[in-house]
Amino acid sequence: MNQSSPHPGKPVPRWNRRSILQAGGSTLLGLSWADLARARTKTQPAGIDSTFGKAKSVIIVNLTGGMSHIDSLDPKPNAPAEIRGEFGTISTKLPGVALCEHLPKLAKSLDKWALVRSLSHGENGHLPGTHRLLTGMVMPNQRQTDLDNVLSRKDWPCYGAALAQVRPRNDGVPSGVTVPHALIEGPLTWPGQHGGILGAHYDPLLVTQDPNSADFRMESLSLAPGFALNRMEERRRLLGLLDGPSEFKGHQRIAFDMLLSGKVTAAFRMEQEPVRNRERYGRNLFGQSLLLARRLVQSGVPVVQANMGIVQTWDTHTDNWGKLKNQLLPWTETGISALIEDLEAQGLLDQTLVVVMGEFGRTPKISTLPGETSQGRDHWAHCYSGLLAGAGIKTGQVIGKSDSRGAYPVSMAYSPMDVGATIYHALGLGSDTMITDHLNRGLFLFDGRPIEALYKG
Repeated sequence: MNQSSPHPGKPVPRWNRRSILQAGGSTLLGLSWADLARARTKTQPAGIDSTFGKAKSVIIVNLTGGMSHIDSLDPKPNAPAEIRGEFGTISTKLPGVALCEHLPKLAKSLDKWALVRSLSHGENGHLPGTHRLLTGMVMPNQRQTDLDNVLSRKDWPCYGAALAQVRPRNDGVPSGVTVPHALIEGPLTWPGQHGGILGAHYDPLLVTQDPNSADFRMESLSLAPGFALNRMEERRRLLGLLDGPSEFKGHQRIAFDMLLSGKVTAAFRMEQEPVRNRERYGRNLFGQSLLLARRLVQSGVPVVQANMGIVQTWDTHTDNWGKLKNQLLPWTETGISALIEDLEAQGLLDQTLVVVMGEFGRTPKISTLPGETSQGRDHWAHCYSGLLAGAGIKTGQVIGKSDSRGAYPVSMAYSPMDVGATIYHALGLGSDTMITDHLNRGLFLFDGRPIEALYKG
């Protein structure tokens, strides 16, 4: 529980069991804020200092809905039929490591990735699970029903929003961009997508168009024909003289900065990308969203969230193998394979962390929903898989192992909070990093620990 600060303006620590243990036998009231920050810093894994802050950008490839790990990255060919599913396996660039038969491109380039097979947490609900994925933190004030867990200003900030506060910028480049749409279905808007407790001023830029469309434009980021830059500068000056809500003025200032700099607007001109490269990514929503992510990183955007589908695209309760085989797996492996090759060719891979995962995996046991005839798998957060590369990650390795059914890790398990700590570590933010919420309370940004094996093998 957060505590009130006895000293106005001082940051307030977010106490949990780990924080208290870190303090050791010291009397908490006798510790200075610097002491607390140092105590948290000492909990970081040793031996990965050389990778701290190596990333200038992070691309989060969100497999929204939860990909079946057993039918993709962690197949179980020797398990009973009701577990192993319909797909066969193929060998990969890594000796002794197999993938699903419908990932041939990834199999040939697996040496460019670190495959983590022991991701795990205890939240099987889409909304709070997604909050963990997109923020690296457990959802505050979580309730029992989805309608109560929708996006709100009680959420923890997403990565781009947190970075916008910790490292404010005025160069016309947003700290976070989400493509190609928000995560919304009916009355439910998935939590963890914006600035949350930090306020709307820190919300990432949201793209709401399909970059594969011939009509793709970001008109709001382009100056109207004949609109002179000096007129825009004058409007910005006048805006500063007007009274009004600070958040509104903040958004206006960001918009002006983006228009005047032109750094980001050029990234949205997809027609300027060579046709051959567009084809390499795949002419579909997934592929072109990943190409746009690369263009945004190239323009200087530090955090890009690329949603691979709408909120439950990977939620394969029905027709699990048909959906994976015919669209989800080929679109994704084509796009992420091209992304890694392209980042490397552009000289950006060493400074760009790429994270590919969903909010959880799927149940080991195949199931059929009531009233359905097509089989699938249900939600399963106890064990699932993900891919990481770039920014100092040691690739060509498999980290962690699941049991014979793909149900539970039998080695070190890593949570979304650890993935979040890894992202912040890559961006150069240590465990002593603090944010200030809209009530002016100081809070430690994250609780997890960077995944040391990603850097040390």
